Formats: sequence, C-alpha cells, structure tokens
Amino acid sequence: MAQAHAHDPNRYYVPHESPWPIFGSVALFTLVLGTVAYLNEWTGAWAFIPGALLLAFMFFGWFSTVIAENQSGLYNMQVDRSFRMGMMWFIFSEVMFFSAFFGALFYARMLSVPWLGGAGTKFFSHLLLWPDFEATWPTSGPAQVGGREDGTFDVIPAFGLPALNTAILLTSGLTITIAHHALRANKRSQLAIFLAATFILGFIFVGLQAWEYAEAWNHLGLRLSTGIYGSTFFMLTGFHGLHVTIGAIMLLVIWLRVLRGHFTPTRHFAFEAVAWYWHFVDVVWLGLFVFVYWL
Repeated sequence: MAQAHAHDPNRYYVPHESPWPIFGSVALFTLVLGTVAYLNEWTGAWAFIPGALLLAFMFFGWFSTVIAENQSGLYNMQVDRSFRMGMMWFIFSEVMFFSAFFGALFYARMLSVPWLGGAGTKFFSHLLLWPDFEATWPTSGPAQVGGREDGTFDVIPAFGLPALNTAILLTSGLTITIAHHALRANKRSQLAIFLAATFILGFIFVGLQAWEYAEAWNHLGLRLSTGIYGSTFFMLTGFHGLHVTIGAIMLLVIWLRVLRGHFTPTRHFAFEAVAWYWHFVDVVWLGLFVFVYWL
C-alpha cells in the first residue's frame, strides 16, 4: 500500500485496492430496481429496504476507511486540495440535477400548459386536442390525471408548513455558520452545541415534510400521479427532502467526530464539505419555496 505523510507535500497518498466502489454500484443498482418496482406497483414500499441497507453499509464502511486514513496522517495538503475539488464538482453536479427539474417545471408551467390552453398555434394544441381546457396553474392536465375521483386536488398553502420549514432550514444555515466560526476559534463546546442544533433542525425539517406529504396524499388529493403539478411537486420536494436527510446524517457523523476531537482550527475539510453541502440545500429550498409553493 502506498504511503504519504502530512509533513511531506511532494507525496500523494494512493489507496490500496478497495471493495467499496463496486459495492456502492451494486447498492445503487439494487435501490433503483426497488424504486422501479415500487413506482410500477409491482411491490410495496419494502422494495426500497434492500438497496437502502446496502447503501448505508457502503457509506459506513467507506467513510470509516477514509476517516481512519486521515487520522493516521496519510493525507497531506495535496490530498486535501483534491478532496476540495472533488466536493466542488459534486455540488456542481447537484446544481445541474436540480436545474433539470426546475427546467421541467418552467417548461410545463410557462410553455406546454399555455400551448394546450390556446397560446401560440391554437389549432393543433388547443382546438383539435383540448378545446375546453383552460391554462391555469396548478393543473393536473387537460385529462385531469390523478387527484380525487373527479380529478380535482388542493395545493399546500405556502405560508403554512412550508414557511415554517423555510424558517427552520434558514436557521440551520445560521447555526452551522456559527459552528464553523467556533471551530476556527477552537471553541469546542460552542462548536458541539451549534452543530448539534443544525442536524436536529434538519431532522425536524424532514419530519415536518413527511407530515406534509401525508396530508397531501390522504386529504388534498395531491399525489405523484396527479398530473404535471403532482409529478413536479413530489420530484422536486422529494429529492430535496432526500438531500436534507443525507445532509443531516452527515452532520450527525461530523458531530460525533467533533466529540472525539478529530478536527483542528486549520485542518477540518470534512466539516467544511458538509457545511458547503448544507448551504447548497438551503439555497435549493429557497427556490422551491418561491417557485413551487408561493408563485
């Protein structure tokens, strides 16, 4: 196994053969298979469990390996820079991921729905296909797909639970910033308190979103199958909720590492990486609140 030491800037640590990449690929493939089976109603929600367990085991094992390598002094500043570049590209890929879904929302709301309602070439898109359709938003489409038995549904008001969740997530962005400053000032107690507050707020956000989903599904007639509004709503908010869940788990892991004294005021990239990710989640939610719930 190749070695490098923190005091040697000219050597770069190259890890030995690792089983975790192929294990992660198998876990993701299993999770996707479960998702396909569930969405096509071939199985129940239990289809998510095998892939989720494999993925959790992979994360635990891979992160444990990386943490052990870091604590043993194998990573120098050159490795630190490569980690930073990797995290930047990862967040950029996440920006592109959510941009695609925001783009789908824009296309449906600003282009395709008005076309079906008579804007532009009226003959093919309106008179020939759906002459009685009125281009209003939100909509489940001209065919009134999904929703209640009569095709209707209600939306979640922005200045209710979504506004509360916005305040919670923005507050968590403040607490993690305070925790970061505390780490750089080597104030360990303040760091632990505000970092704990951050992941607690994250889990509260996820819990409230689950409650919101239950209300929408059971009482508002709003489901993933409720036309274009239902599909864009649940895809955007659902993937964001998944990112918040992952981010909160990562914050919990970082908090446990803080309690074990793993970081110093000058060497704490793992903390910074999670903080970057969390601020990204905050910004995405602001876009969701404005364009999905409010406007």
